[in-house]
Amino acid sequence: MLNSLASRSKQNASKRLLANSLVPLLVLAGFSLSPLVYANHTILFQMMAFMALAQGVNLLYGFTGYLPFGYVGFFGIGAYGMAMSIQLWHFPGLLAVLMGGLLSVIIAIIFSPLLRLSGAYFAISSLAASEVLSNVVSNSQLTHLTGGPYGESLTQSYHPLTSYVAMVVVLVLTTVLLIVIRNAPFGRALMAIREDPVSAAMAGIAVVRSRSVVWLLSALIAGLTGAIFGWHLSVFYPSTVFDLNISILAIVFTLFGGSGTVTGPVLGSIVLYGLYNAIGISEPQYFQLIYGLLIMALVLFLPGGVVSLIQRRGNYVP
Repeated sequence: MLNSLASRSKQNASKRLLANSLVPLLVLAGFSLSPLVYANHTILFQMMAFMALAQGVNLLYGFTGYLPFGYVGFFGIGAYGMAMSIQLWHFPGLLAVLMGGLLSVIIAIIFSPLLRLSGAYFAISSLAASEVLSNVVSNSQLTHLTGGPYGESLTQSYHPLTSYVAMVVVLVLTTVLLIVIRNAPFGRALMAIREDPVSAAMAGIAVVRSRSVVWLLSALIAGLTGAIFGWHLSVFYPSTVFDLNISILAIVFTLFGGSGTVTGPVLGSIVLYGLYNAIGISEPQYFQLIYGLLIMALVLFLPGGVVSLIQRRGNYVP
């Protein structure tokens, strides 16, 4: 009997390991090979960017319960950190991308007191913080640093292929990071904090430190994604990289697929962003109608996202 249980446990562990390994491999293979059969590389690039952002939102919301409506602030700061590194210090593109991610982490440290709030107060405060960052960057008095309202032009550093590969790397690393955290004791501690922070603290979990680590990691993901996004565009304005719709789409993609899982944001980004490009550009009114109906159906019938349909059958979803 004991041998049978041990054997079954070992088989389940092997299946989980295989399932967890497949997700980043499929992401890597999908976005590496898709350019060979699909000519519109811009759509593929933007889908990767939203997928990485959705994973960043998933890390913060799915594991700690903080819903960051102002998540686009880190994205925009990453883009401007990269642009300033190229324009002012003449850094090469990849190093400038790292500087963009680093600047987003510094901004996250400055705004870390927001973690003292929760629920709607945190969501609104993060949104206000992103607006502050947007207004600072677009200030005409800082035109010599940020380009002010005239934006940034990096045509001398335009490398679409390198930036595409960089986005693939960041997306795969982000996916692996989520898998590691979800299956590590740290991930289980985060979920305990999400459910009941007081009980988690009484159980010996370092609530403040755990939340701060996730906050910084989430900012790093958005900063790197924004930096590569800006590098790929080469010309952008404050309204481009601080657009609130970027936050909203990343949140919707996460919730549609299923927060707290690694597969959910991947699935949500593919389905909804694919739907947007299929009918959202040519028929925006129909897309908004379908989008609204999908969100309503999701909230009413699938609060755990699409992956919850699989989980209800007792199947493991990475």
